[in-house]
Amino acid sequence: MTIENCGQSVTFEQAPQNALALGQNSAEIMLLLGLEDRMAATAFWLNSVLPELADANDKVELLTVEFQTPETVLSTQPDFVAAMLTTLLGPDSKVVKRSDFEILGIPTYLSPSACSKSLDANDAYDSRDEMWSMNLLYKEIKDLSRLFDVADRRQALIKDFKLREVALREQFAANGDLSFLLWFSSASPADDAYLGGGNGPSGYITDILGASNAIKTEVDWPAGGWEGIMAANPTIFFAAQVDRNRWELDTAENKIDFLTSDPTVSEMDAVRNGRIVVINGAAMNPSIRTLYDAEQVAEQLNALDLP
Repeated sequence: MTIENCGQSVTFEQAPQNALALGQNSAEIMLLLGLEDRMAATAFWLNSVLPELADANDKVELLTVEFQTPETVLSTQPDFVAAMLTTLLGPDSKVVKRSDFEILGIPTYLSPSACSKSLDANDAYDSRDEMWSMNLLYKEIKDLSRLFDVADRRQALIKDFKLREVALREQFAANGDLSFLLWFSSASPADDAYLGGGNGPSGYITDILGASNAIKTEVDWPAGGWEGIMAANPTIFFAAQVDRNRWELDTAENKIDFLTSDPTVSEMDAVRNGRIVVINGAAMNPSIRTLYDAEQVAEQLNALDLP
């Protein structure tokens, strides 16, 4: 089988039996397709696995929740490698490049979501010409189900996701003038905050919940100072939970502590009125978690006293 993936033709002599998933989304799609017995290992997780996939995930080796080394990747002796981000498998990857695997005769697959963004080397914070959508994930699910020869398993999965999308849009169609600000993380309170913006998953979450993004930018990952964040004055503040604990402000708890205790930031309207919701950091990357967390955020929004 030969498929077109991110501008490359990739040929498979047989369905993978020892696949390596680089990135949480690649891993969770494989697990949703029931492929845990054909996975060599996984790496790069921002959050814990979906609860319903925990038992299946326990059967698969975890290399690291961070970036792994090329030696560690090759030690799993994969016959197929799938990745969710260009930083994991792209031309400027911090780990290993697709061309490295081509030399070894190992087929690779890069998420269509990663290929839909600008690949300009000068575009450090990513940008897209149009809004990211679940359609890119549906293509990924279809491709992987074909490659593993389990095409029959994808239909119910995609149908379920599409119905859930429609339900969310209908529920929040009349949200009106609500604005969201999504805070992914910061190295410290004194550093700029990495935010969700542009046409990426954060924009999708904002759109499907009928609101607008308080941060007006074309890039997916703008970095902003607190003066600019306060000036944006969002209706609702999103605090991301990132389980890796690389930085002090990775956890939602520490973010909320800062928001509510800082003498200046705590005066923001959203903070003073308790309009802070928690979102998993994985949802701010293109992934199935984007839809899952949009649903979780919806439940939190319904519990708030919104203006």
